Amino acid sequence: MTDRADFLFELGTEELPPKALPLLADALKTSFLAALDSAGLQHAGCESYAAPRRLSLIVRELAFQAPNRSIERKGPALAAAYDANGQPTRALEGFAKSCGVPIDALTRVETDKGTWLSYRATEPGQTAAEILPVALTRALDELPTPKRMRWGSRDAEFIRPVHWLVALHGTAIVPMTLFGLAAGRHTVGHRFHHPGSIELGSPADYLPRLANTGFVLADFAARRDKIRGQIEATAAPLGGRAVIDDALLDEVTALVEWPVAVAGQFEASFLAVPHEALISTMQGNQKYFPLVDADGQLLPWFITIANIDSKNPAAVRAGNERVIRPRFADALFFWNEDRKRPLDSHLEALKSVIFQQRLGSLFDKTLRIERLAAQIAEALDADVPQTRRAARLCKCDLQSKMVGEFPELQGIMGRYLATHDGEHPEIAQAQDDYYKPRRAGDALPSSAIAQALALADRLDTLVGIFAIGQAPTGAKDPFALRRAALGVVRILVERQRPLDLRQLIEQAASGLHAELPEASQHIPAVCEFILERYYRYCLERGVRADVFNAVAATGCTRLTTLDRRIQAVTDFLALPDAEALTAGNKRIHNILKKLETPITTAVSAGQLVEPAEQALWAAINQTAPQIEAALGEEDEPRALSALAALRAPIDQFFDQVMVMAEDAALRRNRLALLGQTASLFNGVADLTLINPG
Repeated sequence: MTDRADFLFELGTEELPPKALPLLADALKTSFLAALDSAGLQHAGCESYAAPRRLSLIVRELAFQAPNRSIERKGPALAAAYDANGQPTRALEGFAKSCGVPIDALTRVETDKGTWLSYRATEPGQTAAEILPVALTRALDELPTPKRMRWGSRDAEFIRPVHWLVALHGTAIVPMTLFGLAAGRHTVGHRFHHPGSIELGSPADYLPRLANTGFVLADFAARRDKIRGQIEATAAPLGGRAVIDDALLDEVTALVEWPVAVAGQFEASFLAVPHEALISTMQGNQKYFPLVDADGQLLPWFITIANIDSKNPAAVRAGNERVIRPRFADALFFWNEDRKRPLDSHLEALKSVIFQQRLGSLFDKTLRIERLAAQIAEALDADVPQTRRAARLCKCDLQSKMVGEFPELQGIMGRYLATHDGEHPEIAQAQDDYYKPRRAGDALPSSAIAQALALADRLDTLVGIFAIGQAPTGAKDPFALRRAALGVVRILVERQRPLDLRQLIEQAASGLHAELPEASQHIPAVCEFILERYYRYCLERGVRADVFNAVAATGCTRLTTLDRRIQAVTDFLALPDAEALTAGNKRIHNILKKLETPITTAVSAGQLVEPAEQALWAAINQTAPQIEAALGEEDEPRALSALAALRAPIDQFFDQVMVMAEDAALRRNRLALLGQTASLFNGVADLTLINPG
């Protein structure tokens, strides 16, 4: 008999939550392997499988027994083990008893601190049959399932009722009981195609027997790939391309065991409705995959994934077509109703919609956004009247019937309705664009008007929520302020808008003064919060933390400038002289920070007696104008490159000059010289914060 064999575990349940299924499978695998490793049970890897009614694992080449373990327990020192008469003390007797051995079974261990008594033994490794039930119980208990349920008369709890249990190590059943069920070798097939049990001889039978006999594809990834392939193959003859959203594909994969793609059609008259609304209801409500043509225009077709290979696919198609029509009819009705009145007619109704109790209504917020967006638009050389008009309209679509039915289309419907009303194209587009970025990696608003609107909306929310004491704490962020802050960062940096962040926050606080006079007190906190998002944003782009800190230490709050300086410092550190220069600058900093009083005297050229200090002073006078000119032109790379001329003079100065000279006048002058040198290093970043190497 071999000492290893594959191990299969399957937990059969009622239908599991589809959106949580991949997470549950990954968590089960991670926790179970951690438990095996903790017990020392060796294996050659593990695959996890997940379908609507099952979570399963196959552990490759799992050992039947954990290796023996050498154990050693340190007892009392020899001096404390025996009394003056050579008799065992209570400490020794107690130690031997706790080890379960006689005193003469203990060994003596010589150490640099003397002789000690010790107990050494070899403990047999546990068998897999002993380890596996404990490891599985622990793994199942650790699954991220906040809401568990009971079923029947049992006390067991799980996310869904459990109906069968498989545990095979090689060809043998591992004896265990979980959720009141004894493990066996029988799994269950598809609920309709093969509702009966399927006997498994070994783990190798699992996937093929489920697929060939049970009509179940247990492998989540393989099932997902098959669904994608079916969708694409079904779409091709219809002359379109399926819109396959990855999140929806995952959800559908978690809903079916035996996927079969079915195409359906709807009346072309429904295409008069904004396509985003039709796509939203197809994806969100019906889990359908829409079809578009080569230009991205919606076609009157969809593809659904059935969980059954029907003998009458026409009936499946007809049923799905019948379900979608009422939803589309509702959308068409709401769209027609919304176009009967102009978008701006909803402005007055915003007075009755509370944004936040202390921050007023959406109408109040709209007025604040209008004021702040106009200030930002002026700084961006955007059309201020158009920006004001776009701001006036930006919350109006929230009162439309379409957004009432499809809340996820806020902004998008504003664009459609503003276009229908004949608003300027940039004003109409801004209704949608100012919501961007809606999620991580999303596109940014393209026009200056939309950017001004996006910044104004987010900054007003950030300052307002901070001012009422609702800043994010830990993982809690009910107002999505982290996302809002990241949106501000991305717009300023990626759209290269040279606006000062602190000034923007001050303007937002000023607009809130009527509702919250204390808003101005929270300006530093909001600024720090957004800069923290910028820090995370930079780290994700590969920026070194010490480089960021060095640049941020200058106190600059113009993100485009910070971004440019970060790149300049990164490039500077690649220069041959950079390491020696930063080391010399740190040495200067360390000398100056020890002074009890700051340097107030200017450098006296007449008191520079040593050639090395004269050379450093000459280099400073030559380099300072170059650095000043480069900084004035916002050419940070040139400013940092100019510092290279100081490397040799700084090295010679420290090699040949005694800074802390006995002569007080010489000492003050040399410290002033170092102060002048240090000031040249801080124009772009505080290089003393750069880590060596």
